[in-house]
Amino acid sequence: MRFNALSPDVAQAVLLQCCGSRRWAHRVAAHRPYPDPGALLAAADEASYDLSQGDLTEALAAERSAELDHGASYAALLALDAAHAEYERKFGHAFVICLDGHPPEEQADQLLGAIRRRMGHEVDEERSISSDELRRVAQARLRDLTRRLTSPDGLTATEIGLFAPVG
Repeated sequence: MRFNALSPDVAQAVLLQCCGSRRWAHRVAAHRPYPDPGALLAAADEASYDLSQGDLTEALAAERSAELDHGASYAALLALDAAHAEYERKFGHAFVICLDGHPPEEQADQLLGAIRRRMGHEVDEERSISSDELRRVAQARLRDLTRRLTSPDGLTATEIGLFAPVG
């Protein structure tokens, strides 16, 4: 598996694109080599459950609110912008939801419905839900990464360069 061959710095940088917790990325990268993508996904999932409150805060700070594709109606985009602003004001971080597996035509309803439901939560309850959604988002991103790493073309040099650590 190509992920095992990445340098520690590049592996961690790539993982930070999946979940913004440095501790999570370090832990997943440090447990290489993985025998297969399933083992990598399992390790990442386990690491997600072990995030401290500080790790979760760091990961949530790195997230951007889920968006609709450009084919969404203007009204849906306006409603979503308003809902995101209200959510971020109340909870102090981006709205995180995993829409993996939902067809594009259902995503607007899923996203707007979820953000409206979750606005009624208390801060601690919403933080717990956000943590679970963050874990699911990281899994989806990691599945995409492993597909790209195991494809014949793999990640391009440009993509790896995008993940290079800074300073």
